[in-house]
Amino acid sequence: MKVYCSLLSTLLAVCLASAAEKAPVLFGSSVASDAAASIEDFNNADIREQDFNFGWKFMQDGLLGAETPEFDDSEWRSIRLPHDWSVEHSFDPNLDGATGYLPGGVGWYRKTFNLELKDNQEAYILFDGIYNHSDVYLNGKKLGYRPYGYVPFTYKLTDDLLDGENLIAVRVDRSRYIDSRWYTGSGIYRNVTLVIVDKLHVPIWGTYVTTPKIDKKGATARIETRIENAYPGKKKVQLKYTVIAPDGEVVALKSQGVSVGAGSTKAITSDLKIPDPVLWDIGQGNLYFLKTDIQMDGKEIDSSKTRFGIRTIATDPAKGFFLNGRSIAIKGVCLHHDAGLVGAAVPKGVWKRRLQALVDGGSNAVRFSHQPASREFMELCDEMGILAQVEFFDEWDNPKDKRLNCFEQHDDYISRGAAEYFQEWAEADLKNTMLRDRNHPSVIMWSIGNEIEWTYPRYRQTTGYFDANASGNYFWQKPPISNEEIAKRFQEIPEEKYVLAKTAKKLGDWTREMDSTRPVVANMIFPSASHESGYTDALDIVGYSYRRVMYDYSHERYPDKMIMGTENLVQWHEWKAVEEREFSPGTFLWTGISYMGEVHNGWPAKANSSGMLDVAAFEKPPFHMMKTLWHEEPHVYVCSQTAEKSLYRVDASGKVVEKEPGAWQQRLWYWHDVNEHWNYSDGEDVIVEVYSNCPEVELFLNDKSLGVKKLADFEDRIMRWAVPFARGELKAIGKGSGNLVTDNIVTHTRAKGIELELDKATLSADGYDVVHVVAQLRDKKGNPVLSDEQVVEFDVEGPCVILGVDNGYEKNVSDYQANKVMTHKGKCLLILQSLKQGGEVRITAKSVGVESAQAVVTIQ
Repeated sequence: MKVYCSLLSTLLAVCLASAAEKAPVLFGSSVASDAAASIEDFNNADIREQDFNFGWKFMQDGLLGAETPEFDDSEWRSIRLPHDWSVEHSFDPNLDGATGYLPGGVGWYRKTFNLELKDNQEAYILFDGIYNHSDVYLNGKKLGYRPYGYVPFTYKLTDDLLDGENLIAVRVDRSRYIDSRWYTGSGIYRNVTLVIVDKLHVPIWGTYVTTPKIDKKGATARIETRIENAYPGKKKVQLKYTVIAPDGEVVALKSQGVSVGAGSTKAITSDLKIPDPVLWDIGQGNLYFLKTDIQMDGKEIDSSKTRFGIRTIATDPAKGFFLNGRSIAIKGVCLHHDAGLVGAAVPKGVWKRRLQALVDGGSNAVRFSHQPASREFMELCDEMGILAQVEFFDEWDNPKDKRLNCFEQHDDYISRGAAEYFQEWAEADLKNTMLRDRNHPSVIMWSIGNEIEWTYPRYRQTTGYFDANASGNYFWQKPPISNEEIAKRFQEIPEEKYVLAKTAKKLGDWTREMDSTRPVVANMIFPSASHESGYTDALDIVGYSYRRVMYDYSHERYPDKMIMGTENLVQWHEWKAVEEREFSPGTFLWTGISYMGEVHNGWPAKANSSGMLDVAAFEKPPFHMMKTLWHEEPHVYVCSQTAEKSLYRVDASGKVVEKEPGAWQQRLWYWHDVNEHWNYSDGEDVIVEVYSNCPEVELFLNDKSLGVKKLADFEDRIMRWAVPFARGELKAIGKGSGNLVTDNIVTHTRAKGIELELDKATLSADGYDVVHVVAQLRDKKGNPVLSDEQVVEFDVEGPCVILGVDNGYEKNVSDYQANKVMTHKGKCLLILQSLKQGGEVRITAKSVGVESAQAVVTIQ
């Protein structure tokens, strides 16, 4: 067993802002000047950081000279960050579905600010992510360029600051608008922070903490601190550590003298004892604070805070994954970085609602695919007790075809992605990500790449799947040739310019250089070739992409390597393969939430619909199937389909069976077509499906029993009844698991009213907090209307921003930034964001011929 033991810390952003904008701005980012954050926020953050998101101007145009102070931006739009300009546009069928039929282009951002530094101070700007090809200027001077859109980076401002007014300008070039295989967004879509420090300070991401020992009595925390001295002379300082437990008590203190040479950086390692540690765990975001102070001549000159958690992880190729000494099944989902109607500029509250929905469905882990997530997302994983796999790249040396995926035929300007600059920037991008993220307790593994083998022809040619006499069915067929033959073929094919195994080794070495406390993994599409080529030598865990058929095959041949599914289907057969194998630590399903882009089946389809939740984070039928597998608490869910469209039929004995026997074992990305309503023609033959983890379920139609079914009798875990349709209530009662659980669907009539459901009634007046408003059509009896759609319009008054509307349907291509939308399954979503102003927000939802509904949100 390999044990990875770590005391994990993370820098946390804080908003230090000032006076609020008086009027709301609809359909866009709010305009607000800086205002002071709450004491609670200040105490929970690195006190050197200042919110730099407010007071920006934006223009989408390839202008010349916009980086200079004298440029006239008076006609530009005032916005606040984060900002994604692509999602502001209408969906366009003339664009490409790979990136969701939304445009790229070139955009400029400008912000004027006053900053008077003392002689002993330095200033830095920290961008958590700009998509992409960004050039940053200060007062007309270029500070730098960053092509990769998913990584954090910093620039020093000190040397080019002016007395009085200064100008930051950022040019974002996303003219390569199909440069990813999914929706990316465009612009400064993550937070921007101003960091002000003494000339002698702990640099940004300069603290790294591990725990070489954890037991019941205490934890030994090893803190690595870098101290940077920008003074012209050598300095002697006192370095002080204070550890604060989750309950607010100080549990460890240490102080030591340090000398740092002029213009140099010194690394200091210190051990602290933390008594009776409260462990970070799944669903238990127990977080500590490390306060690091530097004193010089008896005066505090630098103080930073680092949030961390204490936990152990271990991997065993024969026994799986262990957290805090317990065997844990990784019930993971893959996620892309958009969140539907907000695009890529996702407020923390939007991510929190989405993650909570996944947790409610039984998930305990996320794989952020196929690039690093935002700092706020990682913080939420820490706070909510969610395991996380951080992935660095989708492309290495060679490009992927963004339009067709696995068939590399296009290499034009608009589709050139990360491979274009990988050679120059990969090391810096990987290391910056790890410096920011390596202290998060949620992070359990680093992924260096996703399905990279497609872009190296030797791998495709080696597997045997794509020979003229082979089926090519790598989903369900074991390798058609022996591993010896695979190795022989591989050696006979000449090396290309770039060798995958060598690049993997380089990436693995960089990763372990930064952090040795977590395993290195990659997601592989051709593992049979990867094992024989030397690729897997760079890895601690070998991740399989849609290759569960190879679990036993590979475990037998490569017993020293941990093997797991790192990209699998949202289907019972995938989880069954995990449950049956002790050596398999779990899986990451594709996907937890449907995401924009990666659609190639024609307009109108803005989003890939593979998720357990749709793009509005509404539950879908596969969510309920996975909940019955991943949750111990009893659950039951009813859906239906006409006998004509159903995958099932009634056989001669009256039993409801698959039309294609055994087909459930090979179902792929999309859940089969079922309805969540009970509205059909009188007497029509309907197949009812019930998903449950209860041993038995009894079905009733209008209180008349249709019989009891046993879960053990259905190998696909879908209990089925053939029912002639009759209007009324169809109800399933789960039995044999203690308390009875029920689910029902009711025949509805036409919509007569609207019900509004809010996930919170009070928002903070911080310019960030959000409320989700769900409108559900109801008939005259109050039943939900699920198959009769109407346009719902929202009137909103008060100090807030309408971020947009959606109905969750992947084929809905109406504008996101609007105040009305057609429902889907009788439902739609409105998201509002607060301004920095208190007051009441009044929401009215109305539709033609339907009684309106109202709700009030308080901002304070």
